[in-house]
Amino acid sequence: MPIKLFSPLILLLSPTVLQGADELINRKFEDATGWFVNAIFAEIPITDSVGIPWVLMVLLFGAGYFTVYFKGINFGSFATALRIVKGDYDDLEDKLPIEVSESVFTDEGDQPDTIRVEGHQGEVTHFQALTAALSATVGLGNIAGVAIALSLGGPGATFWMVLVGFLGMASKFVECTLGVVYREIDENGTVYGGPMYYLSTGLKKKGLAKLGKILAMVFAIMCIGGSFGGGNMFQINQAFQLFEHVTGGDTSFIHGKGWLFGLFMSVLVAIVIIGGIKKIAKVTDKIVPAMVVMYVLAVVGILIINFEIVPAAFRSILEGAFDPKGIAGGVIGVMIQGFKRAAFSNEAGIGSASIAHSAVKTKFAASEGLVALLEPFIDTVVVCTMTALVLIVTGQIQVGTEISDAQGVVLTANALASGVWWFPYLLALAVILFAFSSMISWSYYGYQAWSFLFGRGKSMEYLYKSIFCLFVVVGAAAGLDSVTDFSDAMIFAMLVPNMIGLFILLPKVKEELVKYMKAIG
Repeated sequence: MPIKLFSPLILLLSPTVLQGADELINRKFEDATGWFVNAIFAEIPITDSVGIPWVLMVLLFGAGYFTVYFKGINFGSFATALRIVKGDYDDLEDKLPIEVSESVFTDEGDQPDTIRVEGHQGEVTHFQALTAALSATVGLGNIAGVAIALSLGGPGATFWMVLVGFLGMASKFVECTLGVVYREIDENGTVYGGPMYYLSTGLKKKGLAKLGKILAMVFAIMCIGGSFGGGNMFQINQAFQLFEHVTGGDTSFIHGKGWLFGLFMSVLVAIVIIGGIKKIAKVTDKIVPAMVVMYVLAVVGILIINFEIVPAAFRSILEGAFDPKGIAGGVIGVMIQGFKRAAFSNEAGIGSASIAHSAVKTKFAASEGLVALLEPFIDTVVVCTMTALVLIVTGQIQVGTEISDAQGVVLTANALASGVWWFPYLLALAVILFAFSSMISWSYYGYQAWSFLFGRGKSMEYLYKSIFCLFVVVGAAAGLDSVTDFSDAMIFAMLVPNMIGLFILLPKVKEELVKYMKAIG
């Protein structure tokens, strides 16, 4: 492993440097970037007391439109998606004759047959692509985010969370199909894909080359910023806070030593990300199932202990969804809380997941789009609902109280502790795994955007990965609220160029879907 990957981390070994950097960065970001954060999360008034972020309205409109356009593909093709992940249609890849196709492009636009003959159709399996993308979405939003939604909107917010999860499946299908259609594969078989490529190449084929290039560059810039913040610093910061909490809080052996926790995690991250998507996929296809099963089993354990209360919890979700008795601004307020947390959790419509899915081994772009629609179901419908139920049955939610992400994680830990004393330790391990898997996947997203802007040379690759590992240490050591707010805003700013491209390229997605459905009979 190259030593220079770690060289910037040497500057961060001093806690004094970290604390000084924390104060400086917070002050500078508050002064220079507050307008950007406010612009992205600006709310459109719905009632006198309730507003909805405009980015959320765009995501919801897109998800609803895609659901109608593809005639409820998120429901009707669910079983087909499961069969693809199982490998039931893998033989189609071998039987398909080699022919000129628009599914794969070389860097220079050469004949795609060359790549087909060499067998370079991708780097990872359908299952590995799914777990790599899931590892970036299943995380702290499913734990802290759900607690925040229920604290503000009551149990009824869960219903609207689930609804958005179902709708988001259609958005994931569209963007991940396009990710495969317009990906590029170099002479070594390395795949480069995502919105940067379907915006630049796809819109160019529509006669919109200049627009596509601008949108692709905007997306790439936002993606890089999001990878350092929401996909890195936020994840490691929250993981450290929970680890410190379950090991004694102020009396913990790690108290005040976030930099040490971050340094340890940065080394683990570096070991994985140096190997690219293949190495990342080999890690996530083991971590993601393990961490989801671990978390769900702990939650199920609590629900079994409190089984007599579970029916009442479901009733409170349904009643609260339509009759919230003025909580958080009435029905509209409860809906918005559920919508917010679901959209922010599964990232459907943001475009990030298509970067991971573009690396799949397939000759049918729509096959991976169908696999991708499983993501919001697992992330939001299953995991978020489980979290909501355990918070409700253990009485941890105080409706009408605004809480932070850190407090949301602690609430879930307390809910698990109410059943079995050592469950919070299990949660801490799960959260660390959630954070680790999110970081390695977002490092891949960020590098793909970085290479699109600055080239694919090794020096550029090592520079990005060094910076990424540096931010792991900074994120664990400091309370960089303004930086993470800014980075989260960058993640949701990605939806603007992405959504424009999705609507323009919808006919291509439909064409790919028809081709694949015909192939599987």
